[in-house]
Amino acid sequence: MDQDSTIAAVLGALSFDANGLVPAIAQQHDTGEVLMMAWMNRDSVAETLTTGRVCYWSRGRGTLWRKGETSHQVQTLKEFRIDCDGDTILLLVEQEGVACHTGRRDCFFRAVRDGALVEIAAPLVDPATLYG
Repeated sequence: MDQDSTIAAVLGALSFDANGLVPAIAQQHDTGEVLMMAWMNRDSVAETLTTGRVCYWSRGRGTLWRKGETSHQVQTLKEFRIDCDGDTILLLVEQEGVACHTGRRDCFFRAVRDGALVEIAAPLVDPATLYG
């Protein structure tokens, strides 16, 4: 199957919401660490599959968001998976540096423990360093 046919098959298998989006979970391919969740649209899915560099849709900016374009914390696609209902994507990635805009390795750094919401991971990088 050529690349255009593959992209068409993937897009046809996805169930985008009313805003044309589908949630995408990024997971470190070799450790299984869940890094982050973001949104993808048809264009970001196609770009990710074409380039191998993960691209999301920024709801806040209303534009494509190429992970790492400002922070240099790039995600390289290792495998693209779709869940049974076609309404969630799992991206197995190679994460360069930190995944979270807060400077943490992943976005899931808060947990409920002993009846309280606590931070379970400190920033590894100052966000000001990531974004100038």
